[in-house]
Amino acid sequence: MSSSAAHLDEVPEGIPTTLDWVVMSADMATVHAAQRYRCIVELWDDAIRAANRDEGASVLVERSVRLEVASALRITEHAAGRLMGIGRALVYRYPQVWEAMSRAAITDTHATTIVDGLDELEIVRDDLVGEVLTLAEEMPTGPFRRAVKRIVDREREATIAERHADAVAHRHVRVEPGVDGMAWLTAHLPAVEAHAILGRLTAIAKTLDKADDERTLDQKRADVFGDLLIDGETTYLPDSARGIRPTVAITVPALTLLTGEGPTAQVDGVGPIPLDRARELCGAASGWMRVLTHPETGVVLSVGREQYRPPADLRRLVAWRAARCMAPGCGIPADRCDIDWHHGGHTDATNLAPLCRGHHTLKHHTDWRVRAKPGGALEWTSPAGRVYLVQPERRIPQFTTDPPPF
Repeated sequence: MSSSAAHLDEVPEGIPTTLDWVVMSADMATVHAAQRYRCIVELWDDAIRAANRDEGASVLVERSVRLEVASALRITEHAAGRLMGIGRALVYRYPQVWEAMSRAAITDTHATTIVDGLDELEIVRDDLVGEVLTLAEEMPTGPFRRAVKRIVDREREATIAERHADAVAHRHVRVEPGVDGMAWLTAHLPAVEAHAILGRLTAIAKTLDKADDERTLDQKRADVFGDLLIDGETTYLPDSARGIRPTVAITVPALTLLTGEGPTAQVDGVGPIPLDRARELCGAASGWMRVLTHPETGVVLSVGREQYRPPADLRRLVAWRAARCMAPGCGIPADRCDIDWHHGGHTDATNLAPLCRGHHTLKHHTDWRVRAKPGGALEWTSPAGRVYLVQPERRIPQFTTDPPPF
């Protein structure tokens, strides 16, 4: 028996453990944060009522209150303005969210994520509060932030083609001076290309692994970036680094691809893209993992099998299903993770899951216990005995040979 397990056995039933106190303290901090937001809003409202002179006074009142809050809390005015903005949104636009926070059903991070996400959707935000609040009460902050982004993307899909075309017209590259002889080279370009560029830089950088090379991955990426743009060739690189191209997963509902109607295509890590762009990417010869989904259920119909580089189809499908490391709250993309096999099972999709190197090590060398659950979920049991269920972000269809009885 591990020392931590023995310690748990020694704790009398009904007596809070140290971890219980940690959770209770965090809940109280959330409750106090909710009250802080309401008090800041009351302070602001009182100042507005006291001024009550002319239209232009509101700006001065806001600045005065911002300085007051910043000085009292010993934070920057920018941070104080953020607290004021979030507080007013929670109290007046999202009272249900503030109420959930005031009883520690969600965290401060959940609340600010809701405000930041729904404020982008002024017309329909009131209709979405219930949906996102339900998710907030069930999900850790990392997966929840991604879920809110998907909801925002879903609601904005109607005009995405027009907005994307307008945004592409403003693409540019700039150099801004830094310090110590350095500079920032930034490119504003379509997100698909940006992720593909970073993916290729990362893939090449990971092959440059020599015993005497002390560069970090970030440093290698920066060096590869400069070498490729300045020299335009990779002959100096080892064979394993030449010819590397990025792999980006694009999910296209079959009905959309065939008829031009239905849900918009999605690119992993990017969000929705115009249908014309999706058709272009799906026609590429290599480097793209094409995933066709059922137009009604959203389950996967095909992941493409004929022309993609390693990892193998099963590994790619498992990584696609999870999208992220399957440890509680981890946000590291699956393509940067190990594909972990759970002891005691078959080597199939139900028994595989991506884990980042840190959580992979944690699983095998600590008292954390991990069990595979139906649908690709993982059940993590902590050394303290707490259970966390991590669901993958997508589903793999289950096919049967016989139709269900009616």
